[in-house]
Amino acid sequence: MAADLFSPLQLRGVELPNRIAVSPMCQYSCDDRDGVATDWHLVHLGSRAVGGAGLVLTEATAVTPAGRISPEDLGIWTDEQAEALERIAAFVTEQGSVPGIQLAHAGRKASTRRLWEGGGPLSPDEGGWEVLAPSDVPYPFEEEGPALRAMTREDIAAVTDAFAAAAERASDAGFRVIEIHAAHGYLLHEFCSPVANRRSDDYGGSFENRVRFLREVSRAVRDVIPADDALLVRISATDWLPDRDSWDVEQSARLAGLLAEDGVDLVDVSSGGIHTDQQLPDPGPNYQVPLAERVREAGIPVGAVGKITAPEQADAIVRNGRADLALLAREHLRDPYFALHAAGDLHAGDRLEPPAQYRRGF
Repeated sequence: MAADLFSPLQLRGVELPNRIAVSPMCQYSCDDRDGVATDWHLVHLGSRAVGGAGLVLTEATAVTPAGRISPEDLGIWTDEQAEALERIAAFVTEQGSVPGIQLAHAGRKASTRRLWEGGGPLSPDEGGWEVLAPSDVPYPFEEEGPALRAMTREDIAAVTDAFAAAAERASDAGFRVIEIHAAHGYLLHEFCSPVANRRSDDYGGSFENRVRFLREVSRAVRDVIPADDALLVRISATDWLPDRDSWDVEQSARLAGLLAEDGVDLVDVSSGGIHTDQQLPDPGPNYQVPLAERVREAGIPVGAVGKITAPEQADAIVRNGRADLALLAREHLRDPYFALHAAGDLHAGDRLEPPAQYRRGF
C-alpha cells in the first residue's frame, strides 16, 4: 500500500508520526545577540508541534559565532545555548512530534542585518565580523560585503569539529533529528559549488574534492549522535546558473548516493542561493519537486520543499512517490495548525488528533 501524508516515516530508530515537517525558518530573534533561544522560539516551534506536524525543525542554528547569518541568530556553540533549546525539544516531544535541529554555518553570507532591518552586510560599527569562505570570492551583495578570509585546512578542521560538538549538544538536549545545512549559498554549499569554490587543493576542483568537506562533516556528526537518531542534509539541488560552471541536479543525485554511504538518512532538497544571477523558474506550486524526484533516484529518502501550501498537494507528492516528506515553511507561518487542518480536509482525522485542550475547536 502506498504511503500517504499521514503514514509514519521511519528514519533509523526515529518514527515520524506523519510526513509533514516544519521547514527551518530563521527568526532573527535572539535580541541579546547571544544565540540563546527565547520564549519566542519556544512558542514559535511549540505551536507547530501542537498543530500536528510530524517533524519540527529549528531555524538554522549556528555552530560558531562567525557562522551566524545575523547577530540575532540561534546558536549552539555553548552549553548555555543548548540548555535553552532543551525545553523546546522537550515540549515538542510532549506534543507527539519529533524535535529536529538544523546545524549551520553561513560562510560568506554571514554578518548581515536582519531582514526587517534592511538586510545586507553589517559594518564593523554595527557589530559585523570577518567571514569565512572556500576562496577569496565574496558573495555579490549590492553593497560592499564584510571582510572575507579564504579558509585554511586548519579552519576546515575546526569547523568540522564545531559541527560535531554542536550535534552532540543537540542530541543531549533531546533533538532526535539532526539536519546539516548545505544549501542556499551557505558554507557547505559554497564548497560544493564551483561558483564559490576556486580552491586548488583537495577541497576544490573535482567533484570529489568539492564535496569532501560536506562528507567529512556528515561523518563527524554521524559518529557523535546516537546510532538510532536520524541525520538529514539539506542541499540546493541546483544553483540555477545554467550558463556557467556551477552545481546542478546531476551532481546532487551523485552526492546523495555518497551521503547515504556516510550515514545520512534523508536528503532535504531545496535549490539556489549561491549567486544573485540565479535564473529561477516561475516559482509556482511544486517548482522544486522534480529536483527531489531526481535526487530520490539515488536510492535515499528525500524531502520536498517550496510552494507547498495545500493538503491535497502535499499528500499527492508523497502518495505518488515523488518525495518521502513534505516540508512546509511559509504555510506554517500562515497556519501553525496546518497538519490538523490537513487531516480534516483529507478525511484523516482519526489518524491525527489535536491535543485534548484543543479538541473543541476541531
